[in-house]
This record gives sequence, C-alpha cells and structure tokens, in this order.
Amino acid sequence: FVIKTIRSRGYGLIRATTSGASVPLMEAAHARADAMAEDDPASARLAIYLAEHIPEEMHHDEWALNDLEVLGRDRSSVLAKPPSPTVAGLVGAQYYWIFHYHPVALLGYIAVLEGYPPSREQIEDLIARTGHRPEAFRTVLAHAELDGHHRSVLDEKLDGLPLTKEQSTVIGLNAMYTVHTLARAIDEITNRSG
Repeated sequence: FVIKTIRSRGYGLIRATTSGASVPLMEAAHARADAMAEDDPASARLAIYLAEHIPEEMHHDEWALNDLEVLGRDRSSVLAKPPSPTVAGLVGAQYYWIFHYHPVALLGYIAVLEGYPPSREQIEDLIARTGHRPEAFRTVLAHAELDGHHRSVLDEKLDGLPLTKEQSTVIGLNAMYTVHTLARAIDEITNRSG
C-alpha cells in the first residue's frame, strides 16, 4: 500500500524529474543557450549538449504512468492531482535560473537527477520486498541502465565547458538546491503516506 500511495502521490515529483518537466526545461535552456551562443562559448556548447540529450529523455513521464497502471492506478486520476508547491518550486527555480541568470545553471539539476541512479540490485530488492510485479518498476529499471551513461556524458561535457567562476558557482548552487528540495518533496510524500 505504501509504495502504491507514494508512487501515485509522488507522480508530481516523478513528472518533475522525468520528461514531464525536464524536457520542457531542457528545451527552454536550449533555446536560451542557442540565442546566447554567438557571444558565449559556454552557451554554444550547452546548446549542443542539450540538442543531443533532449531526445534521450522524451516520454519518461509516460513510462511512469504505465508503471502506475500496473499498480492499479488510473492515469487520469493521477494526472488530475496538482503537484505540491515544493515540486512546483523546484521546477520553477529552474526556469528562473535559465531566463534570469544563465541556462548553464540547469546542469546542476540534471547532474543530481542523473548522477545517482539506483542499482539494479537495489531495484530488485525493492521488487522483492514490496511483492509488486516487476512491470511496475520499468521506469526505475530503465533509469538504472540509462543514467550511468548519461552521467558519464554530462561529466565529460561539464569538464569541457569554458565556464566562468560564476557559472560554475550557479551549477553547484543549483545542485545543492535540487538535492535539498527533492529531499523535502520526498519527505512530504512519505509523511502523508504513513
């Protein structure tokens, strides 16, 4: 029951950390970086990275909805629930940094989301402990495989970006904000479920 509740109540968080919100964020950062590329070498390289990465992240929110259906959750009722203010704040902060500071800030958010994927063993343990069908875990299983590669590519791109001190700082600041806000959102979900 707890896993079902967390996954249905937590869809707003899942959507924020998969393509439901992340792809539009990356598209916004790509457009802004592309517009700044002529005068800003970091933006030029960021635009190239995002153009390559966006297609890899498409439709992951749909995967999560499919997983929830395996658990007996109705897709339309899950989508009807508004996301928490914490989740909205996490995503909204990304737009603020993209449009009101520099699109490179989004890399802090991406680094957190893709930097620490669960291992296959951890997911198999969760499947065993919950007793749910493996089909309910397709999204996390896919990310366990995909995000290791995505992390390597991002690390390589970050190392090659000609960042200013301020740009490096905002990436780190955003990574810390993302970790803090994700932890708060998870606490809110699990406390409502208990």
